[in-house]
Amino acid sequence: MTSDAEGSPVQPVQPVQPVQPVQPVQPVQLANLLREWLPKQRWFAGKHEAPRSIRLVARRELSVVADRPDDASPRLLHLIVDIDGAAYQLLIGVRDEMPVQLDHATVGFLDGVGMLYDATQDHVIMRQILMWIRDDADREGIAFRHENGAEIGVDAPSLVLGGEQSNTSVVFGEQSILKIFRILAPGTNPDLEVTRALTEAGNPHVAAVQGWIEAALDGASTTLGLLQDFLRNGSDGWALALTSVRDLFAEGDLHAGEVGGDFAAESERLGMATADVHTAMAQALPSAAADANALGEIAASMRARLDVAASSVPGLQPHAAAIGDIFDALAHSEEPVALQRVHGDYHLGQVMRTEAGWVLLDFEGEPGAPIKERSALSSPLRDVAGMLRSFDYASRYLLADHPGAPQLEYRATEWAERNRDAFCVGYAKAAGRDPREDHLLLRAFELDKAVYEVVYEARNRPGWVRIPLGSIERLLAA
Repeated sequence: MTSDAEGSPVQPVQPVQPVQPVQPVQPVQLANLLREWLPKQRWFAGKHEAPRSIRLVARRELSVVADRPDDASPRLLHLIVDIDGAAYQLLIGVRDEMPVQLDHATVGFLDGVGMLYDATQDHVIMRQILMWIRDDADREGIAFRHENGAEIGVDAPSLVLGGEQSNTSVVFGEQSILKIFRILAPGTNPDLEVTRALTEAGNPHVAAVQGWIEAALDGASTTLGLLQDFLRNGSDGWALALTSVRDLFAEGDLHAGEVGGDFAAESERLGMATADVHTAMAQALPSAAADANALGEIAASMRARLDVAASSVPGLQPHAAAIGDIFDALAHSEEPVALQRVHGDYHLGQVMRTEAGWVLLDFEGEPGAPIKERSALSSPLRDVAGMLRSFDYASRYLLADHPGAPQLEYRATEWAERNRDAFCVGYAKAAGRDPREDHLLLRAFELDKAVYEVVYEARNRPGWVRIPLGSIERLLAA
């Protein structure tokens, strides 16, 4: 791979001195409490069973000042815990007596410490964290930092959002949202690095960074949290797309472009926003030109995932040879490919429609994967393929549990094709090149994503596996 970087990356955050190890107190009691509490949390990966192994990696205790002098001040235990081999960040509040409004957040009582509870649900603790970010505070080896020029108000009440899965998001009034990363990987999280670079470049299609939290993990300054502008009037892209599909299904004799809820204009605008962000990322962060070896490595990764998937999902096996042929063709392609930083997990659930236009969210990649892997350069067509797959999913989501409706299947296909085309048209308007012109690369990325989806559905929603399998059949026939 040649290295001909364009532009210069945002300056890395300064390393934080590692905190001195603290001897854990009552590790067995704490582990027992967490073993019962963790499977009930939305962000915990092992929701269906209790953790097998819990080991305390770091424990910090931070003092918190109550909102009013007559209130009892809680304490904040900041824990990094190795749970079945993954490093989790836990924010645990400690009080001698629990207010009624925090009963739902209780973790349990720990001898010699007090009553433990989920600190993200405590307005007092969350307000203190916001104040530390505003003031560039350092507490027990944790660095709280604000972005230059950011105005951070600390008087609005906090609210934990219910829709987050792998992380916890806390909203402060209508101004700020704090994402607390639950699964930690040593290093600067790509969500902070990329979003900060785009913020400094003035790109309008990201929620601007207001601040962040970091601490040392395995000798590297590691991102613990990211504070951004809250998109108070934003609408989730996935929800908007499903509403459009529902409107189409409700009409008996109209085509997708004739229904009042037609989504194609928004899809085109989303394509333009996506291309604009890709251009800004290429300018603000490293980029390179792929040589034959780089394409071979990309194709080899696709082939390896295919081989594993085909061995575990019988329904994929009839298509494996044809998919493999496309991956092999990519490996031997001599077409020039530009590599750069990309979103990496791009779909309709990662975008918001605001009054000012589309905004892209969550540039962190796959939680738990090494930072190096999540920050690797790739083709922007990887993101394009992810969004095209998302249009396919949105079109058939409402049919997943109701197969055997040919009329609706036809409408779903029409909706998906119309919005996929519109997205590519919009992308071409902003990028100067239609992604469909790079037919082999785009097709390979789509098939790679569909193979991943087949495995996911087979493991989690077997009745849905026909959605990605149907997409694979259409892609191979194209």
